[in-house]
Amino acid sequence: MTARLVDIAAQAGVSEATVSRVLNGKPGVAAATRESVLAALDVLGFERPPRLRQRGSAGLVGLITPELDNPIFPALAQVVAQSLTRQGYTPVLATQTPGGSTEDELTEMLVDRGVAGIIFVSGLHADTTADMGRYEALRAKGVPFVLVNGFSPQVKAPFVSTDDRAAARLAVTHLASLGHTRIGLAVGPRRFVPVLRKIEGFQLGMRERLGMPADDSGELIEHSLYSLEGGQAAAGTLIGKGCTAIVCASDMMALGAVRAARERGLEVPRDISVVGFDDSPLIAFTDPPLTTVRQPVQAMGQAAVRTLLEEIGGTPAPHSEFVFLPELVVRESTASGRQEDRRSA
Repeated sequence: MTARLVDIAAQAGVSEATVSRVLNGKPGVAAATRESVLAALDVLGFERPPRLRQRGSAGLVGLITPELDNPIFPALAQVVAQSLTRQGYTPVLATQTPGGSTEDELTEMLVDRGVAGIIFVSGLHADTTADMGRYEALRAKGVPFVLVNGFSPQVKAPFVSTDDRAAARLAVTHLASLGHTRIGLAVGPRRFVPVLRKIEGFQLGMRERLGMPADDSGELIEHSLYSLEGGQAAAGTLIGKGCTAIVCASDMMALGAVRAARERGLEVPRDISVVGFDDSPLIAFTDPPLTTVRQPVQAMGQAAVRTLLEEIGGTPAPHSEFVFLPELVVRESTASGRQEDRRSA
């Protein structure tokens, strides 16, 4: 039980003594604190004492993510879960899997459980080919929701996003300042809003810093999957086109780019520089430590929760996009560009 008290206290952000008072039904604990402890019990999978069991599910909030393989999604989920539990809500994480539940099925499941609201992370709202009517149908059911990363003017809801244009531009500016003149971009499928915005930022940076017109920089863009293998495939093509530096749309893709370079006998960063995106947990400890553009996950997660709770509380946030600025984190995967042509590499 001592171990459980430690875990519950850490999750709820309170002392073990406070947890003990709540579990034993003792007075002297604020209502909000009591709810945070009960929510922590739910999140950690501990059974509530019978006298403390919650009737109904008014305190549930759904969080739908596309996957958990990319470390940025668990990191964001942790921020959202902690923010919700501190406000007395119980987060319910629903993750899509290949061949498994779809976003619509997960949404229906959460609505059936009576959730107070839903946060969608990098969902179908980010896909320009998807039918946005599903979100209007959800709103018609009276379920508040907030959408993270991927703005659509067709959806009347609050959005929380990283400035993807600024992210790509930051990466290009950094690499150009190191002397690289042939910079490639490895991104996901073109139909996604964050991809389109990264392309815009990339081409703007290439034009501003290197005087390269969009037609020419467009030849240095490769679309692939948001995975290590996807980054490896895209980087292999870009290296073949003579790129001495590669900007990647995720840290996982960037690790794939490092692998692609090594397969060709190239060293990072001596022969080729690589920039990631996200600043995922542990990415500072890769070989080499990865230069990346950091998503402000903490601020974005907290903003998503705060905005959703305003919606739930009856004071709707503006149906617009809250854009958060990214930050370039320079480590050891980027270095001065060498002048010789590497097209034969």
